[in-house]
Amino acid sequence: MATGCDHGLKRIVWKRIKDTIITDCKKSEVWKVLILDPFTTKLLSSCCKMSDLMSEKITIVEDLFKSREPVPEMKAIYFMSPTAKCVDAFIADFKTKPKYKAAYVYFTDYCPDDLFNNMKMYCAKYIRVCKEINMSFMPQEAQVFTCDNPGAFQSIYSPKSQDKKKTLETLADQLVTLCATLDEYPGVRYKNNMVNAKALAELVDNKLAKHYELDDSGKKKDKTQAQLLIVERGIDPVSPILHELTYQAMAYDLIDIQNDTYKYKAKDGSEKQALLNEDDMLWVKLRHKHIADVSEQIRKLVKEISASKKEGKSDGKITISNLAQMMKKMPAFRKQVTEKTIHLQLAEDCMQHFANNVEKLCKAEQDLAVGLDVEGVKVKDPMRTLLPVLLNPYSTHDKIRAVLLYIFSLNGTTDENLSKLIQHVKIEDEREFILNWKELGVPIITSPSFFSRKPTRRDRSQDQTYNLSRWTPVIKDVMEDAVENKLDTTEWPHQSECPAAWNGSGAVSARQKHKASSQDDRRTGSRLIIFVVGGISYSEMRCAYEVTQAVKSCEVIIGSSHILTPTGLLNDIKALSKGPMETFTIEERSNA
Repeated sequence: MATGCDHGLKRIVWKRIKDTIITDCKKSEVWKVLILDPFTTKLLSSCCKMSDLMSEKITIVEDLFKSREPVPEMKAIYFMSPTAKCVDAFIADFKTKPKYKAAYVYFTDYCPDDLFNNMKMYCAKYIRVCKEINMSFMPQEAQVFTCDNPGAFQSIYSPKSQDKKKTLETLADQLVTLCATLDEYPGVRYKNNMVNAKALAELVDNKLAKHYELDDSGKKKDKTQAQLLIVERGIDPVSPILHELTYQAMAYDLIDIQNDTYKYKAKDGSEKQALLNEDDMLWVKLRHKHIADVSEQIRKLVKEISASKKEGKSDGKITISNLAQMMKKMPAFRKQVTEKTIHLQLAEDCMQHFANNVEKLCKAEQDLAVGLDVEGVKVKDPMRTLLPVLLNPYSTHDKIRAVLLYIFSLNGTTDENLSKLIQHVKIEDEREFILNWKELGVPIITSPSFFSRKPTRRDRSQDQTYNLSRWTPVIKDVMEDAVENKLDTTEWPHQSECPAAWNGSGAVSARQKHKASSQDDRRTGSRLIIFVVGGISYSEMRCAYEVTQAVKSCEVIIGSSHILTPTGLLNDIKALSKGPMETFTIEERSNA
C-alpha cells in the first residue's frame, strides 16, 4: 500500500482504484498515459505514489487542462470529474487529430446524459471503456474525509447565496459515493431544528435509495449495519474557536501550515519543508497527543537513536545541530532521524507560541467553555474571566476568540453589552466576526428576559485531563451516545431507519464481510459516519479515533465539506456579509 497507514479510507480508495481502473487497463499489457483533472490529481496523490502507478504500467501522469504532446501510439486513461469543462477537454483531445491511440474513461461520479452524448458523438470510435466509479470525496486521513469544497460554507450560510440548493445536492452526491466506496447503505439521521442538516439528510437518503435500487446481481441491497448522522457547525461553535493543545490541532492553529506542508528553517539557515501526512508514522503516532506528551516523547526517541549509535552527548542534551551531525554519519537512520528532527522542530515551534501567550489565554478560554474552573467550581461571572484577556496586549484575533467564547458561554448577550465588548476589542468596523454567527443559528444577541437552556453534556469529571485541556468537543458526546444507542429520537429524527441491531456497542451482529482483508478483522462491528455541514475542526477529527479506539467494534468516520482552522473559520464568518460601508450607507439613509 502506498500510504504509511495500512487501513482506513486511503487504503480503501486506492484498492477501489486498483480494482476498477487499473485492473481494466491491465488486460492489455502495454504502458499507458494517465490523464487527471485537479480533483482526481489530489485524490490520487492522497492515496498512492508515482512508484505505485509505475508498477501498474502507467508511465506518464498528465494534466487534462495543460497542453500535451500527442502520443498516438499509446493508450490513455482519463480519470476525471463529470463536468462540462472536463468533457470538453477530453473531446478536444480526439475531435480533430487524436492525441492517443484509444481512451479508457472513468468518471468520479454519475455523468449527465448530455455530456455523455457529446462524448459519444465526437469520440465514440476511440473510447474503449467508459465507467462511473462513484468516488467524488477526498480521503483525508484513515477516518476522515472531505468533499474538498471550502466554498460550501459561503454557499450554505451566506444570506446572499444564490447556489445553496445546488451545493447541498453536490454534497449529497459526494456522500453517496462515500457510502458506495465503503459498501454501506446506512440509516440516516439528522440533528433536529437544523434546516440544512434536514435538507441534506433528505437528499442523501433519496439518492442512496436510488443508487442501491439494484445491485450488480439485480437484487435490491438491504441496509447495512451503518448509521449516517448529519449535523451542522452550529451544534458546537466552541471547539473550532478554542486554543487546542493536542499536537495536530495546535500546529494547524498556531503555525502557517498550507496544504499539510510545514515550512521551517534548519539550523544552517536553509529553508526546509515537510509533509504532515500518514506516510510519516511518527506523525500518526503523535498527532492526537497533548503537546506536553509530544515534547517528552520526541526527546526520548531522539535520545534512543543517539544512544544506539553512541552519539549521545555527555550531558544528554539533544539539539537540532547534534541531530544534523548524526545524520551525516548514519545514512541508514536518515529517514528515521529526519522524521524526529521535523517533529522536534514543530513541537518546539508550538511550545514557543504556547510560552509567549497561548498558555495565559488557555485558562480563561477553558473556564468560559466548560463553565467551571480548574477546581470544578461554577464560573458565576464570565465577564470577570474575560476582562483580563481584553486588558492584555493579545492579538485582535485572540481577543475576538475570547469574546466569542464568552458569548457562547451565556448563549447570547445583550445588544448593549456586545457594543461595549466590540469597542473594547476595537473592532467597530469588523463586528461581522461576531454578529455573523447568527447565520449558523448560534445565539449572539438575546434580550435580558430571554433564557435559553444549554444542552446537557456528558459528565467527564472523572476523566484525567490537563488543566488547560478540559473541554471536550460536543461531537464526542454525539459519537458516544450513538454507539451506545442513546441518541434521543426527538433530538435526532430518523430520515430512514437502520437495522434494529444497530447499537454500535459490540452487541452489534458482525456485518457481513465483503472480501475482508486482514486489516479489516477488527472492523467486525458497524460504522458510524458523521457529516458536519460547515466544516470540521482537528479536535473533532481526533474524537473519531478516540471513540473507535474505546469501542473497538464500531468504526467512526467523520467528514465535512472542508477542515477548519480558527483563523480560517473567523475569516469565513466575516465574509458571510458585505463590508461595513454598506451597513453605514443604509443607516445613513434611515436617519435622513
